[in-house]
Amino acid sequence: MVASKIPTVRRQRLGTELRRLRERAGMSATAAAGLLGGNQAQISNIESGRHGVSADRVRTLACNYECTDEELISALVGMTGDRERHWWEEYRGVLPSAMQDLAELEHHATALRIAHSLHFPGLLQTAEHARTVFRQVVPTLPPHEVEHRVSHRIKRQTILYRDAAASLTVVLHEAALRMKFGGPEVTRDQLRHLAEASTLSHVTIQVIPFDAGGFPGSGQSAFYAAAPVPQLDTVQLDQSHGPVFLDAEAQLSKYRTLLDRLEAVALTPKKSRDFINDIAHQLGKA
Repeated sequence: MVASKIPTVRRQRLGTELRRLRERAGMSATAAAGLLGGNQAQISNIESGRHGVSADRVRTLACNYECTDEELISALVGMTGDRERHWWEEYRGVLPSAMQDLAELEHHATALRIAHSLHFPGLLQTAEHARTVFRQVVPTLPPHEVEHRVSHRIKRQTILYRDAAASLTVVLHEAALRMKFGGPEVTRDQLRHLAEASTLSHVTIQVIPFDAGGFPGSGQSAFYAAAPVPQLDTVQLDQSHGPVFLDAEAQLSKYRTLLDRLEAVALTPKKSRDFINDIAHQLGKA
């Protein structure tokens, strides 16, 4: 069992789900530790994500917690075995850990749903647009950190071009399309990149125009990452102090409903692509 000074959100989530199973079974941490031949501290470290746990031990705990949901157990087991060093590990100690957690979440997601009112999602930003955004961070970032963040953001986008890529559905408000981050030329290139991405078979982009009036969750952004089973889905929200990750069932249900309603209000993918290209064309004439 390997200790982790800074547990990733994925490892923390595995620990949280094991704790939830234990509590539903009405079993104390001390009793659960006895099943593994350990002590209460061992269970506490597993449930907090500070220690890893093997697939066999996950199955042992699930069995003794009387969990009969085989899909959930298999999904939890799948969260234990990723020992490969991924690209985002290069940024540990260089960028905030939450940025690596987001990259890991995207990497393992089976589907992604995103809604933004004023910004383009990082997965669809051009390098120059991202650079403009990071240069406006308060307090001001030094140039080398801006470039680290741009590099990290562009590398995240590789998930869109891998084999069997997860589906991505994005809802954007017209305001995001007209913000002109970096000026007309940067914005035009960003819009063209967005329209091109929308032609990928697994990418759906929908626009809510100003003419739609009010809509659910106006002003909010939401990032929903689906897992192999719905219980392991995750919502990520941007806050001024950094990303926040949510996984309570009530929260997941709320954001699933919100995204459903936003997609229902938005233009169709075809009309949205035409809408984006029209704005890009207007900028070309400016």
